[in-house]
Amino acid sequence: MRRVVTAGVTAASLLSIWTLLLAGAACASSSQEQPPPTPQALAEVWERERRPLPPPPLVTHQIVESEVARLVQDSTGLVRSEIAGRSVEGRAIHHLTIGRGPTPVLLWSQMHGDEPTATSALLDICQWLLTHQHEPVAARLLDSLTLHVVPMLNPDGAERFQRRNAQGIDINRDALHLQTPEGQVLKALRDRFAPVVGFNLHNQNWRTSVGTPPRPAVVSLLAVAYDEARSEDARRHLTKRVSSVIVGALEPFVAGQIGRYDDAFEERAFGDNITRWGTGVVLIETGAWPGPDPDRMLVKLNFVALITALDAIATGAVDRADPAVYERLPENDNLLLHTIVRGATVLAGTRVPPFRADVGIAGTRGVRQTPGGRRLQWQASIQEIGDLRVYGALETIDGAGLFVSAVYSPATVGQEVVVPDGGGAATGAAGRAASAGPTVTLGAPARLWLLRAGSLPGRYRIERVIEIR
Repeated sequence: MRRVVTAGVTAASLLSIWTLLLAGAACASSSQEQPPPTPQALAEVWERERRPLPPPPLVTHQIVESEVARLVQDSTGLVRSEIAGRSVEGRAIHHLTIGRGPTPVLLWSQMHGDEPTATSALLDICQWLLTHQHEPVAARLLDSLTLHVVPMLNPDGAERFQRRNAQGIDINRDALHLQTPEGQVLKALRDRFAPVVGFNLHNQNWRTSVGTPPRPAVVSLLAVAYDEARSEDARRHLTKRVSSVIVGALEPFVAGQIGRYDDAFEERAFGDNITRWGTGVVLIETGAWPGPDPDRMLVKLNFVALITALDAIATGAVDRADPAVYERLPENDNLLLHTIVRGATVLAGTRVPPFRADVGIAGTRGVRQTPGGRRLQWQASIQEIGDLRVYGALETIDGAGLFVSAVYSPATVGQEVVVPDGGGAATGAAGRAASAGPTVTLGAPARLWLLRAGSLPGRYRIERVIEIR
């Protein structure tokens, strides 16, 4: 049983957390008759009103600056902006303030430059508050809370679409040394406003799974610990309840695909230290989604989760949330692949005999700079071969009775091809030559043919070309 302590903060400061929450709820009393928005209603609003931005990986610092300037200009004072600091390479780190309530809340995104989903969601939330400011739900949120929003903490990393900043430092491991100017900005905002709760917004690896059998962990949550004992006090009680509210908001869309992030204490991390400094932190990690346009769903889920959580804090409904809802979430695992071809006969192209196996492909998205601008680019390779029954995938292909090989030519579906598999053991120069071309081997590029036996021995008809784009 975990002990309940108040390490790192005084009893008075813990009392102030509840005082601020109660004050915020009191400010919202005039709108209490209005029920909280349903997740489905918020999703519909987002679909109608979302900002026409590129996919999050292509949202640049310049786009964020333009959106910030537009929000400030259109809001006639509701949205205030300041440059809280500058990155290593001199890019502005924008801090938006929205709301007039007594309860401060801090939300920051893109601490890691290649984790951009929540940046778009935060801009959509600011727009939603601006558009609906005179309606009951948005009004009570604005009257109860003051939001401090940093939509892009690591603009240099975002420019390169890389995790670390221009110094090569992981900002999220710089809470104690504060050698990064970006980390200094976050620490200064935390100390300046002493927010009651913070939302630390990230993306997790697309191999993150949840449950049995494994499914994509579309969202993972963490009520962040502040010591190695993972002690509990008012801060963690609050963040567990906030997390439970988020679970309720997201289950209509992704039931069974919400995970609990590992809550082991990381003494260098910002979330852990911000909680230790007095602000409870909820970590939201956005994961994978199948299909050609995953970002649309992932941004929408962030929007729904955050608006629902903020409204629960504003009204005091968070006090009635059951922390066990969060605690019952299954922990994350690492058993997700992008694509699995199950039960096909592998023509490896390495002069080994054909064999029956599952073939698993893993993929990550990158950003490529082209003369026409930034472009999304998949980087996919074969990561697993064999019995993959313990793995899940965004797409599973039944390969029973079929063959899988590397792609050897520009041939298309329906054509017959000869696959230079060779059969038998590789020997001498001939074996080495046979292995020099495309192969179905670990680490090989994931460009595969799914084949059926053709009209003559040694010939195969292409059923499908498997390539992640």
